This record gives sequence, structure tokens and C-alpha cells, in this order.
Amino acid sequence: MTTVELEQMTTDDIEDAAALEARTYATPWSDQVFRDELAAPGRTYIKALAATALVGYGGLMVVGDEAHITTVVVDSSHRGTGIGTRVMLELVERALVGGATSLTLEVRVSNQAAQALYRRFGMAPVGVRKKYYVDEDALIMWVHDIATDEFADRLAGIRAGLA
Repeated sequence: MTTVELEQMTTDDIEDAAALEARTYATPWSDQVFRDELAAPGRTYIKALAATALVGYGGLMVVGDEAHITTVVVDSSHRGTGIGTRVMLELVERALVGGATSLTLEVRVSNQAAQALYRRFGMAPVGVRKKYYVDEDALIMWVHDIATDEFADRLAGIRAGLA
């Protein structure tokens, strides 16, 4: 597993995050979208650093008792190293601190690796958003009851698997 540090993302990280976004997606977020997201109430963005280089990031929006993962990105050269799992763990923990009892996200229907990661967190498909990514549909995934001992045990198991 790659050694990675997770830290709060700031506006100083926008240039690197936007560059990673552009390498990852055909229709990437602009610098302004990152600025808006970082400034929006109820949003949290974290960055994953490996040897001081930004190799991933993730975002979370909490509204009431629902949390929405807005994005999880890992540089292609670092996929499969546990960074996405670490980012997800951090986002879920922050959702719980924010009072969330359920968690949702959208993922490309073709992104089987990401879907497998989200399933490890107990997320299950509940629907499809047509043309969500302009060129592709999104699978909507949810997990409920994340503030339970059972879910805490799931997170502990995932965390132990990273050691």
C-alpha cells in the first residue's frame, strides 16, 4: 500500500486538484467549481498526498442526516493501492461526525472498480440517473443506518484490511 497522508483540501490545492481532474475525466470540474465547492456550507473536501504530491481527493456534502459523496478521485498511477479506501473511510467518518445516518453517491455504470469499493462500505444500487455524466448514465448507490454498531464494525474491518 502507498503511504498517504489525508489532509483538509484548501484553495491552495485547486490547481493540483483541477489538473488531476482533467487527467481523469472527459468533462472535468473547473477551478471555479472547486472554489464554489470548497466555500459551500456543509461541504468537506480532503486531499490524499503521497510524498507531498496530490494523488487523490474526495468530497462530502452533509444535509441533515443525509451525506452525499460528491467525488472520489485517485490518480491512475496510484489506483489499487488503498488510497480510494482511505479517502472513503475519512469521508464516512466525517459524515458520521456531521450527524449523517445515511450515505449516497453516483458512480459511472461502467466503473466496476469504484462500485466494488462502494459495496465494501455497504452501499447498494437503488437506481440510475440517465446521462448524468453527459456521455454515460450514473448508478445511484445508498447505504442507510451508518450510525450503528454494525456499520462501525464494517468500518473497523475495512480499516484493519489496510494495515
